[in-house]
Amino acid sequence: MNKVFIALLLVTALAAIEGTIVSTAIPSITADLLGVDLISWIYSAYLLASAIAAIIFGKLADLFGRKRMIITGIIIFLVGSMLCGLAQSMEQLIVFRAIQGIGAGSILPITLTMVGELFKTEKERAKGQSYLSMVWGVSGVVGPLFGGFIVDQVSWHFIFFINVPFGLASIYLIAKHYKEQLEAVKRKIDYLGAVFFTIGMVALLFVIIENSKTQTWLSGQSLLMYGVALVFLSIFIWVELRAEEPIIPLTLFKNGRLMVINALTLSGMSIVIGVTVYIPIFAQSVLGKNATQAGLLLTPMSIFWTVNSIMAGYLIGRLTNKRIIQMGTILLVTGTLLLARLSSDSSDFSVYFASSLIGLGMGFIMPMLMISIQKVADPKQLGISIGLNSFTNTFSQAIGAALFGMIFNLATSEKMASLGKGEIQLNGEFAKGGFKLEEVSFLKDTIANGVSYVYIATFIFAIGALIFSFFVATKSTRKAQ
Repeated sequence: MNKVFIALLLVTALAAIEGTIVSTAIPSITADLLGVDLISWIYSAYLLASAIAAIIFGKLADLFGRKRMIITGIIIFLVGSMLCGLAQSMEQLIVFRAIQGIGAGSILPITLTMVGELFKTEKERAKGQSYLSMVWGVSGVVGPLFGGFIVDQVSWHFIFFINVPFGLASIYLIAKHYKEQLEAVKRKIDYLGAVFFTIGMVALLFVIIENSKTQTWLSGQSLLMYGVALVFLSIFIWVELRAEEPIIPLTLFKNGRLMVINALTLSGMSIVIGVTVYIPIFAQSVLGKNATQAGLLLTPMSIFWTVNSIMAGYLIGRLTNKRIIQMGTILLVTGTLLLARLSSDSSDFSVYFASSLIGLGMGFIMPMLMISIQKVADPKQLGISIGLNSFTNTFSQAIGAALFGMIFNLATSEKMASLGKGEIQLNGEFAKGGFKLEEVSFLKDTIANGVSYVYIATFIFAIGALIFSFFVATKSTRKAQ
């Protein structure tokens, strides 16, 4: 069991680091492959594919077993990684990142499900989930640093090739040591449902991700994508109601306790994307930091997320998972309230302190949500239940980025345009010349005000999370317990 858990930690680290390691390689990638206008899709293709894959592979794991499907997912991830490393154009890299994202999206829900099965008691499960959560926290810090080192010392290609030996080691450990009992029954795959769900959600996520950058919500292309999403998701629901083995059983949405957990995930991860995107903007444009220093302002969130993930495992047995989640949401409310009070006069310490509180809150919340899913989900639907939660995790980041982008633009665009200077970069370059002193001060105040509005929105999400925390189940619905 220990060897299997080591393999799960290793493969989780690969998927987690791959989401952040690319950031430091972007300048080198664009210098080699050109296509600067496509940069955002290096991230977006990965995000889109992993969101869809999480929910589909969660269901396939219920049908065909965790072992078979996680090995399949790791193989897809490794193939995608090698293809990314061999990419000769930006278009190729985007397609290969989508393949890599399919593998990464399949890994997350299945590893979470397997941890729930490897460990028998709630305390052991909590510790297992806390270690997985710790891996994500550490990856947020290590990924960019490790990526920068590889790019400087070797080549950007090797940030993808480095995955291969570790992925193969994970496959070996799981194949040899993970024992699984499967019922010998004939299983049907809901291919039709999977196709309609994929097309509908790709259309919806595409328009959300694109408009989070452009804010052209009512353009002709956007309206077309809304229509595609509506039609295909409507057909998907019709198919699922008639499918013998639906890819997403709609009965999941009747499980109120499960929906509370998903609502908490949506609220928490929306806050995280708000912090991740807008603290660097605030640091560079208002505090005058460079990109590296701005990134370091996020470090406390990752560190304290890791610390409290471990702490949450040790608190199980002393406190209920509901109480631990409530403690986390109170920390989120406090942290987002401090961020909502940011201004052009705020200090570095205020940002460090607020991001630390949010990290502490998420460290308490995320491992406990997995424990809660294992309490309230039907054991035969555990994979798809965790898959739905993983999808919610990714979907919330897309929703959060779009919503906060719209709020920030509404608060700043008109004022910034009034200077008549054209498009103004948000990396603080305006402070280095070309602007009068009073214009620099005006821009800093405007950007700080826009960031403050964003964090007022995250504060509302935190209040929502606090309310939802009071409805978390404390008793298992499984007959065996």
